Amino acid sequence: MGDSSTNKASNGTVPDNKEKHATFVVTTDGAAIDGEMLHAAENHRGRSSSFSTKENIVHEDAVKFDSPHSPIPNKTIVGAVLLLLISYFTYPDTLQPIGEPTVHHVFYYGWITAISTGFGVLPLVFVPDLDKFWIGVSNAVAAGMMTAASYSLITEGCTCAEPDDTSEISSTVRTAIGVALGLTFILCTKKFLDTHEDLKVGTLDGADARKVILIMFVMTLHSFSEGVGIGVSFGGEHGNELGLFISASLAVHNVPEGLAVAIVLLPRKVSKLTAALWCVVTSIPQPMMAVPAFLFVHHFIPVLPVGLGFAGGAMAWVAFVELLVEAYEDTDLITTGVISTISLVSMMTIQNTMHP
Repeated sequence: MGDSSTNKASNGTVPDNKEKHATFVVTTDGAAIDGEMLHAAENHRGRSSSFSTKENIVHEDAVKFDSPHSPIPNKTIVGAVLLLLISYFTYPDTLQPIGEPTVHHVFYYGWITAISTGFGVLPLVFVPDLDKFWIGVSNAVAAGMMTAASYSLITEGCTCAEPDDTSEISSTVRTAIGVALGLTFILCTKKFLDTHEDLKVGTLDGADARKVILIMFVMTLHSFSEGVGIGVSFGGEHGNELGLFISASLAVHNVPEGLAVAIVLLPRKVSKLTAALWCVVTSIPQPMMAVPAFLFVHHFIPVLPVGLGFAGGAMAWVAFVELLVEAYEDTDLITTGVISTISLVSMMTIQNTMHP
């Protein structure tokens, strides 16, 4: 075989690529494999590689949430343990306030509303993966939820009529000022994020990191006004009854809000436990703001409509400019319109049912 190959080369013809450069190969255990066996093995490997490539092409649009056997980051485990410890050690002697509500009770009810946001991940636990179309549907659902929440916040600000409100400016004007400030803030935030392409959030970077930061900003901002609402409700004339009702309503209300955050995070390969923790983080301002609002209720009431309008304006911008646009790009106009409308109506129904 070696002489034949040499003769062909000397005659100016190109040697056949299918011929091997050696008659046999010696393996690590000393066994000899002839050229034909080696050639057959390489052909088999090539076909396997081709099949694997085709398989990757078929599934390239599928976005897996996270493998059930994938390791959970240590930071996530530490965060989960920390939440459990805070929940245990801050538990009041009696969950139901006896007499006047205390700071301890106000904080813990705000903490419960924050923790409930993490349960928004539960509906997605049983979903192994989403392709591009279903990611678009998820964004449409999140957009509908955020639109409903935005409407509710702005309406609540305009109709705010607390007995201790000493401001001479109408609540509607204060809410409108808040909306303008919220839109200005979110536009400035987006401009800042767009000029920093090297931003990272955990394992996310680039456009994904900027998108997640924007959503987290908006959801966290609106939690400030909800925390003030909890504190003010406990500080009113019927603090016990109204505070408990508002806290329970917000806890239920926070579950679909957590779902909206999870829908944005999970398709970007964030683990479910990590997504749940991020959902809780967006609501941490609720217990943080509930306590000072309870202690200084007379000072917080006049600025409450501004805070509600601020959060509502920022949330509306993200729903319409970010999520709906992405949903349309991944699906189509009719699907985006129908799904977001159904989500909006469902969320509004829930909110109207829980409204005192």
